[in-house]
Amino acid sequence: MAEDKTTQEDTTLTATTETTEKAAPASKRKKNKRTVAHGQLHVQATFNNTIISFTDKQGQILTQSSAGACGFRGSKKGTAYAAQIAAEKAGNLARQQHGLSKVDVFVKGIGQGRDTAVRALANLDIAVESISDVTGVPHGGTRPRKQRRN
Repeated sequence: MAEDKTTQEDTTLTATTETTEKAAPASKRKKNKRTVAHGQLHVQATFNNTIISFTDKQGQILTQSSAGACGFRGSKKGTAYAAQIAAEKAGNLARQQHGLSKVDVFVKGIGQGRDTAVRALANLDIAVESISDVTGVPHGGTRPRKQRRN
């Protein structure tokens, strides 16, 4: 009887190891690389940070970077130099991985990195087709407070 228990345990151990071995190759699926010749560049420039995103025509992100992701901390994230470094990093990845050569630029926000991020593309030989400002405009503001009672 003692021998039967050990054989049962051995079979369950081998069954669990077989299932884990089969599951491992499925998770290491190779990601296919899309080639996108013409895409979009979204620049969100705030006082605290600049976020650069390269997308395809449908708006699906190819590569992205920010001043914070490039190692800048604190008030240095909002500088024009930090925006330039972030644009170069994301632009290099977009050019190498996806073959991006032309972009439509959409700029949002009021930070210092607006122009610098677009100018950094000239160093990467990425042609700028158009530049659009999509900064939000307030319309009417917030609801006023109720009048004071005497």
